[in-house]
Amino acid sequence: MFKKLAASAVTAVLLATSPAFAAGEKGEIIDYAFSFEGPFGTYDRNQLQRGLQVFTEVCASCHGLEKVAFRNLSDDHGPELPDDQMRAYAELYEIWDPELRDYRVAGSPDHFPESQFEGAPDLSLMAKSRVGFSGPYGLGINQLMNGMGGAEYIASFVNGFNGEEKFEAGSMFYYNTASASWVSMAPVLYDDGIDYADGTPATAEQQAQDVAAFLMWTAEPKMVERKQAGFVGVIFLSVLAALLYLTNKQLWAPIKRAAKQD
Repeated sequence: MFKKLAASAVTAVLLATSPAFAAGEKGEIIDYAFSFEGPFGTYDRNQLQRGLQVFTEVCASCHGLEKVAFRNLSDDHGPELPDDQMRAYAELYEIWDPELRDYRVAGSPDHFPESQFEGAPDLSLMAKSRVGFSGPYGLGINQLMNGMGGAEYIASFVNGFNGEEKFEAGSMFYYNTASASWVSMAPVLYDDGIDYADGTPATAEQQAQDVAAFLMWTAEPKMVERKQAGFVGVIFLSVLAALLYLTNKQLWAPIKRAAKQD
């Protein structure tokens, strides 16, 4: 199995599906300024690489990314790992091969393993299943400019433990300000808990933002391409609308002149 790099192998339920965790409607969600927000936003490659490091060293001991293939780590507008680094990273994992009926070293076409614990949800689409923005929705301008806040919710959640603990029904629970509830997941991020390869100060808040951005990419790997296609589409439709307007005026101009003469 994958060589666990994190010490927090807790049977946690990150962002659990119970109503208490829904969308941060009662919790404290911080409005982070992510680079991918807005109609022209793009992913920060360095941030995604740092987020991958946080996931590997902190989250992967419990959680999986079943919908993400290792080769996607080399895609444009993603972490953009060089092919040799991507393959070396994949080799850190072992996956179950149904043909061999045994575990083998992962390769670039393989997907990340599933979650290591039954209670730990897969994080592939977590940034799309959580909403940090709670209204008013109005005309949707805020959603257009800032998205639905899934990344904000994740960052606020993993960095939202206030230190309160209680032991109940044979389990330890921790209060989280983002979900405004007691959760079974223990705090996992600490200042300088990891050493960033690019030298960025690894504060808990920085780690939270980086892993949230990375999970946004796993949920929306084609976001940048979609925005570019949408921008081209808007330009095309605007030009088409202008041409149709001018054509309409040209066609009706003789009829209007004749009507005025009569």
